[in-house]
Parts: sequence; C-alpha cells; structure tokens
Amino acid sequence: MDPDVGPSICFLPIGPGKDYLCDLYLQVEKVMPKNTFYFTILRNPVSVMESSYTYYNSIDSFINTKSLENFIMNPYKYYNKTSKNNSYAKNVMTFDLGFDNNGPESPKYFQLVQKSVEIMFNLVLITEYFDESLVLLKDGLCWTYDDVLSFPLNSRSNATRKVLPVKIQERIKIWNQLDWQLYAYFNNTFWKKVDEFGRERMQQEVKELRRRRALQMEICLQGQVDPKHITDDSLKPFQAGLARILGYNLKQGLAESERSLCKRLITPELQYSNLLLNKTKQKTSKAKMVRKIFKSKINRFGHKAIPL
Repeated sequence: MDPDVGPSICFLPIGPGKDYLCDLYLQVEKVMPKNTFYFTILRNPVSVMESSYTYYNSIDSFINTKSLENFIMNPYKYYNKTSKNNSYAKNVMTFDLGFDNNGPESPKYFQLVQKSVEIMFNLVLITEYFDESLVLLKDGLCWTYDDVLSFPLNSRSNATRKVLPVKIQERIKIWNQLDWQLYAYFNNTFWKKVDEFGRERMQQEVKELRRRRALQMEICLQGQVDPKHITDDSLKPFQAGLARILGYNLKQGLAESERSLCKRLITPELQYSNLLLNKTKQKTSKAKMVRKIFKSKINRFGHKAIPL
C-alpha cells in the first residue's frame, strides 16, 4: 500500500466517534514496513447472518427468538442496539472493518466505507470464491502454491446448517444493508481483478491448487469427523452455540516432518492463535534479554569498544 495514501483515511467522515479504524490503521502502519500488503475477506451477508445466529444464539438480540426467521421478520422487536455484542446481529463485517454497524444507510455513507476499505487493503478476498482468492493472494505476494495450501477448517456439520427461503434471504440483505453493499461492491471489483489476471489462467491455477490440496489431504488425513471422535484433544475445535464444528484426525505413521506440516494445517484457529502468541512472546523475551546484555556492556565498556 502506498504510505502516502494510507493516512488519508483519517479525514473521511466515517461516523461520529468512530476513531478506532483510523487509530488502529495508523498504529499498524507504525510497526509494519511501508510496502506491507494488506488484505481482508468478505462473505455473502446471508451466509454470515445464518452462521452468526447458529454460533451466537445466546446474545441479547437473539436469545428471546425462536429462530432466525423469527428474528429477521421483526428485528427491531429483538435487536439491542446498545449491547456490546449487537454487531453479531447486524452488519458484522462492517463492524469488523472498524465502521459503525448501525451507521446511516445512505449512498454517501456506502461510498465512504467502500473508499476507505479500498484505501486500506490491497486485496479483498471473497469467501464464496476462496480458491480464486488464494490464487490472487499468491500472485499479489509472489508466493508459491505451498504458501497458500490450506484445508477447510471451522466447518459445521450439515445438521446445524440451514437453507433459508428466498424471502428470508432478501430480508437479511435489507437488514444488513451496509454489509450487503460492501459485499456487492467488492465482489464486483474481485472479478475485475480476475479478468486482469486472466480467466483461463485462473481456471488452471485453481485446478492446480485443488490438486495439491487433495494430494496433501490424502497424505495427512484419516478424514473429517465429529468433534467427539477427534483423538488428539489439541486438535478439537471450540464448540459454540448451536453449531457442531467438525475436525480431523491425522493418519498414523507419518514421518515427523509430514506430521508437523499436517498438524499445522488442521490446528483450529484458537489453538493456532495461542501458538503464534507464545511464539511472539518468546521472541519479545529474547529481544529484551539481548537489549539488557547490550546495555550492560555499554555501561561496563563504554560506547567505543564493546566486545561481541
């Protein structure tokens, strides 16, 4: 991202009191290299809403409803605008990007949010076209197939998924209008990027990515299973709300290098986040120790001659 462009987001009137986005963005820019590649991902708001209700059915806005249909047919009866978790019930992607999920539903506001996201991010991925998104990400970062190789995680069992009637889907789009406008806009820009990349080239690369994924899954996995059948507790995904989140078992007899790679590919998000956090803490502790030793040598020998 052009470092001369980024700060301009702070001058966009996103909404009253919404300094979080600006502050977070500038704080990130302070510690990241100037040529950092920023990307995010969007998903069809209908799918997001169906998923949110399944995972977070105990939040204030959902707890007194019988079903998602019950909520969406009369949302203002149940929606708690002041609840700290209200974003799960309305425009959660808008909220996650740092904007007001209860902001005005006006063309001007839509344009401001869209422009702000374009300024912040080099690439906006689309969940429904995840493999195509990975190919564009690979290309944008000059990565290899191995760098974007992944297995589906956080998948719900079919028993906890629901196909919504068209009428309900349309109601969800209206209720989550900020999210819908974001999704529609960036879905369109996504396919423009695919056209620039080349449709035929994209088809070939997606095919190759899927071939490599299938091969790696054949090497690594016994199969996808219900969480009660996962033998390694460290690989059990967190279960939330009404959802039944599936996981994997590794094949027996894998070589150590294969097992390490395979385990990383199926480690659930919470456990993986903890691994990264611990790794960061270790690096921070090591850096502090080095600085402490360096400072003690300066105090002992002065600035001119420091034995290393």
